[in-house]
Amino acid sequence: MSAEASLSGRADWLAEKHLQKLLAALKQGGEEARVAGGAVRNALIGQPVADIDIAATTMPEETIRRAAAAGFKTVPTGIEHGTVTVIAGGKPYEVTTLRADVETDGRRAKVIFGRDWKADAERRDFTINALYAEADGTIVDLVGGIADIEARRLRFIGDAEARIREDYLRILRFFRFFAWYGDGRPDAEGLKACARLKDGLVQLSAERVWSEVKKLLSAADPSRALLWMRQAGVLTAVLPESEKWGIDAIHGLVKAGKDLGWAPDPMLRLEAIVPPDAVRMKTLGERLRLSNDDAGRLRHWALTVAPDAKTTETELAKKLYYGDRDGYLDRIRLALAAARTRAVEDNQAMMEAGGFSRLLSFTLKWQKPVFPIKGADLTALGASPGPKLGATLKNLEKEWVESGFTLERGALMKRAAQALEI
Repeated sequence: MSAEASLSGRADWLAEKHLQKLLAALKQGGEEARVAGGAVRNALIGQPVADIDIAATTMPEETIRRAAAAGFKTVPTGIEHGTVTVIAGGKPYEVTTLRADVETDGRRAKVIFGRDWKADAERRDFTINALYAEADGTIVDLVGGIADIEARRLRFIGDAEARIREDYLRILRFFRFFAWYGDGRPDAEGLKACARLKDGLVQLSAERVWSEVKKLLSAADPSRALLWMRQAGVLTAVLPESEKWGIDAIHGLVKAGKDLGWAPDPMLRLEAIVPPDAVRMKTLGERLRLSNDDAGRLRHWALTVAPDAKTTETELAKKLYYGDRDGYLDRIRLALAAARTRAVEDNQAMMEAGGFSRLLSFTLKWQKPVFPIKGADLTALGASPGPKLGATLKNLEKEWVESGFTLERGALMKRAAQALEI
């Protein structure tokens, strides 16, 4: 890779005509513009590229003028920080003027614009995130990022503590990027700096913290990163619920996911490292300001009792009818992963794993049946609305469920007439 130092043959997106037209417009008159950061990193690693960011020497107002002259729409998304979003060919490109930090407070930085590519690179967090690519694919590496990509090594640029003090979110980003791109042990200096400065995490908003944790948990295998987070005291700082519960289950869950073709599920992985305590999960959701969907999923999982591996499908169908299907899916997946882990040395666990696999297949296909009678059906028979009618309807529904949903409408209506003395 070092010898090539080019994205040639690695990045089809770089040849996209609208991107090339935008780069050409920004480079007119002696200015410079390069693709920067994650797009270059992912192209070199062979991972998909979602967002394409551009660094340029043009000032924000000039970026807007040039983009408009080239026929592109612009949005001043972060113009005070030098960032303009250019819509080219229906795709958004963030174009940011080269910058240098002049003042930081651990959350945000005051910047000055400039033309120094090395200064722009050195203000970034990690070497693998500070690579640039010319329009022809030539890579510009000013901080040793290519060598670190080859070694799958995550390293802060310059002094690790100094980088973290500029923005304490970089502690979580260190573990997140290690989960996605690192190998072996984390960089020792980076790890020590994260451990020493973890108290600075309290300065961060809940939304920023959860965003990083969720991205970390979405990696193919976050288990090593979580282990080092725990060793450094960082995991306890952001997820105190995990402290006495432990993270041992994450290894089996990741392996089960790979073996069974499950997509990485950050919420399921979170459930694997926190206790199924509804009160504590409510507190966690509020503290990290989870979305209603994520908080609800945690709550339903905590309130759902995991079925036994020998549970019949008929029994499970009754539980599903009164319970939450997603809560059962999470419980069964976690139980299946745990049983598979134990099955390496325990034949009984192997049988349990088979049982949970059967229950998982059933739950995935299960659709809630519709109770075949309503209150209106009973009033049509001549029943009077009121508590007795409601109680009768509830009792009939219970009988129907207990029958395995086999009692037909006609039989239920006869029972209703007898109960209501119609």
